[in-house]
Amino acid sequence: MFEQAQNELRTVRDLLRFAVSRFSEGGLFFGHGADNAWDEAVYLLLHSLHLPLDRLEPFLDAGLTSDERTAVLRIIERRISERLPAAYLTNEAWLAEYRFYVDQRVIVPRSFIAELLREQLAPWIDDPESVASVLDLCTGSGCLAIFAAHAFPAAQVDAIDLSPDALAVAARNVSDYELTARIRLLESNLFAALDKERYDLIISNPPYVNAASMRSLPAEYQREPALALASGEDGLDLTRAILAAARERLTPNGLLVVEIGHHRDQLEAAFPDTGFTWLDTAAGDQYVFLLHRDQLP
Repeated sequence: MFEQAQNELRTVRDLLRFAVSRFSEGGLFFGHGADNAWDEAVYLLLHSLHLPLDRLEPFLDAGLTSDERTAVLRIIERRISERLPAAYLTNEAWLAEYRFYVDQRVIVPRSFIAELLREQLAPWIDDPESVASVLDLCTGSGCLAIFAAHAFPAAQVDAIDLSPDALAVAARNVSDYELTARIRLLESNLFAALDKERYDLIISNPPYVNAASMRSLPAEYQREPALALASGEDGLDLTRAILAAARERLTPNGLLVVEIGHHRDQLEAAFPDTGFTWLDTAAGDQYVFLLHRDQLP
């Protein structure tokens, strides 16, 4: 099929139609940046052809060289045959206007906390310049640490992960954003490697996939490191550990912000005396909670 396509398809429009058809036929799962076959095909074609990612229309009827067709068809074929998320095929992922290097050592960056950091956690933080220290737990690619460094320009940021492979990816991203003087990367099981540090803000997008969901993940999610996804039988093991220790790691007016996926009801049932504040995001107020230090167990 792909050999025939190489001989017969000539334009960006031809290859885009072909990609959408093959993606739909292949039953791919989308959720790592794009949520449908069209958007993913557009991204992969524009990236492969080194074209602006926001400028499809002027190039739709452009003819392609044989080498360009080969490159596009190769990435389409890999997306189908290997079920790799697009970000792993292109080694890049986008959160808002921020671009991050990624590979299979880290999960593909996605977090509602990034959206909140773009707003500098207003109104919960009224003076972003007053934030002197931030901790990003389970940093992965380092994306939230980088968002935090931009949101709070006076802050030093510590970014922790259990995986040395993930930290190697984070180091590349921190360097790309010229933030090595402000972001310290630490290999640690949550707070274990810290000394007596206290933080004005702790953020975390920890693993939160429960055991049943881990067993039924689409193939694309199975390509991500399980260490960065799984969190026990109910998906809350890491969140419980963070709640148990965070109070002693916050300054007197410090805040804790944690993303927990679809587990709001379970978390509130497990901690009935804790007054969680659920933050509004583009997807609703079910996924990210905020606690002041004094509200922590």
